[in-house]
Formats: sequence, C-alpha cells, structure tokens
Amino acid sequence: MPISLAVITYNEEDNIVRLLDALKDIVDEIVIVDSYSTDNTKEICTQKYPQVKLFEKAFNGYGEQKNHAINLCSNEWVLFLDADEVPDENLKKSIKKITSSVQPEFKVYNVKFNNHLGIHLIKFGGWGNVYRERLFRKDCAKYSDDKVHEYLIFNEKCGILEGRLNHYTYKSIQHHITKINKYSDMMAEKMFEKGKKINRFKIIVSPSFEFLKVFIFKLGFLDGFPGFYIARTMAYYTFLKYIKLYEKIRLIEIEKKHGKL
Repeated sequence: MPISLAVITYNEEDNIVRLLDALKDIVDEIVIVDSYSTDNTKEICTQKYPQVKLFEKAFNGYGEQKNHAINLCSNEWVLFLDADEVPDENLKKSIKKITSSVQPEFKVYNVKFNNHLGIHLIKFGGWGNVYRERLFRKDCAKYSDDKVHEYLIFNEKCGILEGRLNHYTYKSIQHHITKINKYSDMMAEKMFEKGKKINRFKIIVSPSFEFLKVFIFKLGFLDGFPGFYIARTMAYYTFLKYIKLYEKIRLIEIEKKHGKL
C-alpha cells in the first residue's frame, strides 16, 4: 500500500535533508507543513525532492499543525516524523514490510527511540526507554489539540515496529535553551487555558524534585555529565513553565482588581 510521510517544519534546514534522504526511496508522498520558515527549509524540500508537497500554515500549536498535515496526506498509511528523527535500516525494512502486507496485524505502530544529545546516546534519565506512535492508518488516528506535548488519539491495539528511530535532539546548548524557552511558553499557556493553579511553594520545590527524579530515581547519573546536563535543564524547564503560569495568573488578577477586565 502507498505510504505518506508527514512532517511539520520551521527552520529545519539543518535536519530535513538527513530525514528526506533516509526515506525518499520508501515513501510515495511527502507532505510538509511549514510554519513560514525564514531559512532554506522550503527551497531544500521543493527543489531536491520531487515527492514533496509543501504547504504553509501559521503555527497555532503542535496538535493542530499535525492534524492539518494528516488531512493533507492522500495515502492510507501515514508515517509521521519530526525533522530531527531518522529511522535506522531495520526500522525502514519494518515499515516497508507492514505497509506492503495485505492485512497487517495492527493499524497503529509504536517505535523505540534512540535519543541523542550531541554525540552522546542517552540511555537513562527517562530518555532511554521511549516509545512513540509513528506509523498509522490515516482513518484510525489523530493528534490531540494540545499546543505542546500533544499525543496520538486512537482506539486500536498498538503494534511495535522493529528497528530504532534516531532522535537528534539539539544541535547546541543555545538551540536547546531556545527550545526550552519556547516549550515553556506554550506549556504555561496550555495550563492557563485549562485553569491550572500554581503557588509559590510549587514553583520553588518542583524544579528540585524534577532534578532528583531525572538524575537519581531515573538513573540519569549513569549517563555521566550529559545525564547531569539533562537533569539540570529539565529542572530549569519545570521552573520556567510554572513561573510563567504564575505570571499569567497574577497579571489577570491585577487587571481584574483595577477593573480592566
């Protein structure tokens, strides 16, 4: 059966070639929904890869953007990957085997991740045993509408693909911190929209607990200094999302107090 590769992008010129080169020979269609990139992402996609169908849409959250991409796919099977993910050879063979079967056992398939931080393969701290749904029939699944930390919604039993998906998380510390700032903005907005409350005690305590959870309880220390770095930045992300939520709530309270709302 024909298969569509779906990807959402924004300034992914450093990643997109690696992904498309790995998959151009096993997918029939490549649907890319770009959020008006300012680098060469669009030019790379449209000039080098004839299977690419590129669309542009303003970004309003990951869930909405991914569902838009799914709707644009014309094939029954959808392989939905991020631009910084690359399947190994065993995974590519497994994908071809499933989509060429007359009657595959499952309609949704999980894949195990190899999470890389720079040159380091991270095995602990919650990064070493990660599975995500990446291959599914178009009519059987969609993403939640969450702005961030979206998830695939489906009612079927889930299979597991052979092979691994290599996830190259961050190209530099600066890139990582930029993404943490972006994700914490979106997470604070998501929590605010759901009416979540926050207090100063949780803002103070939660980052420390997150560090202990990742570095000690989830054995992040076994990854050495990279494991320490991940635990510290996860604690920083936790602090940012809660302090930003606290700021949003306080601003609304002040505006109400002064009769501006």
